[in-house]
Amino acid sequence: MREENDYTPYLERPETYIVPILFLLIFIVGVLGNGTLVIIFLRHKAMRNVPNIYIFSLALADLLVIITCVPFTSILYTVESWPWGVVVCKLSETAKNISIGVSVFTLTALSAERYCAIVNPLRRIQTKPLTAVSAVMIWILATGFAIPDAIFSRLKDAPVDINKTIIFCYPFPSFPDNATETMYKQYNVVSKSLIYYLVPLTIIAFFYVLMAIRLHNSANDIPGEGRSTHGSAQVKSRKHVARMVLIFVFLFFICFLPQHVFMLWFHLTPTAEDDYNEWWHVMRILGFCLSFLNSCVNPVALYCVSGVFRAYFNRYLCCIKPKWPRSGLLSETRGSTFNSMSQRHTKFSAVSDATSENREIRNQSECNETLPTCRPPIQNLV
Repeated sequence: MREENDYTPYLERPETYIVPILFLLIFIVGVLGNGTLVIIFLRHKAMRNVPNIYIFSLALADLLVIITCVPFTSILYTVESWPWGVVVCKLSETAKNISIGVSVFTLTALSAERYCAIVNPLRRIQTKPLTAVSAVMIWILATGFAIPDAIFSRLKDAPVDINKTIIFCYPFPSFPDNATETMYKQYNVVSKSLIYYLVPLTIIAFFYVLMAIRLHNSANDIPGEGRSTHGSAQVKSRKHVARMVLIFVFLFFICFLPQHVFMLWFHLTPTAEDDYNEWWHVMRILGFCLSFLNSCVNPVALYCVSGVFRAYFNRYLCCIKPKWPRSGLLSETRGSTFNSMSQRHTKFSAVSDATSENREIRNQSECNETLPTCRPPIQNLV
């Protein structure tokens, strides 16, 4: 049970010093990583395939939340009152929820596209113009879901002591009675948990499990290739993709579990304010930090799993000239690049320049055996 006088000044809390340092790292890594992804997509035509369009959209959503939210929310555990005013409050909440929507809906679309590409690797299910339209529609849908935050977000006073009141950014509207306000907050939290977490996670997990089953079951069923060296390489590559996509789903689940557990507990439990203790306080801060941390992990994940993106990152961030093979193709034997092609002998490779890409398109079918990224959506902590 909480005592009436258990308020701890911010200067005596460890999160006052830890959270800003962590958010500074998130800002630096997020801006450099996602900014480089945007540059790679815009400057290199060979990288503009169907999955990379979605990755580009994810990078823009990450940049949106990093630029408009991270600098302002980084001090929530450092200063006692919100210092930025109501305009920044509305802007921050709206941009954050737009980014949440874009991220989760894009990941869902990407998982569906990846499943179709693996089930029918020689059939073009989705063209680049259609993918671009889908990405724009996702942004429109996410903006629509964020409109209530733009309208209702406000500054609220909260007394913490007899002579002390703090002001904070509050994403819920004001109601004439507490019962209606409580009911709205519960509806809002449950709706966001369903729309931004539970339902998309279920859909993504469904597609990824189907992909894994398909890849494992087709190990010995590749027509004319099962006993060849290249066929074995393709089977190994598909198994690698199956394992990696399941890992990404697991990361998606883990990154946002603390936040949603806290939000649902706090707003659905009648005695939550009285039961709030150190354990729940740590859960709240952990969920808060993990949600924003995910705005910078996509570039790191791409650097680890994709040789093509790794080469471009080294080029732009480290000034290391890529050492492309003489054939002009950077081989991805693990099938982990977001810009891959399927040759007649089923060797996975990524195109390093437009000339090589055109030559491959004339002689081969395009295959999108790629890894999805895990960019779980960022939720609000109140």
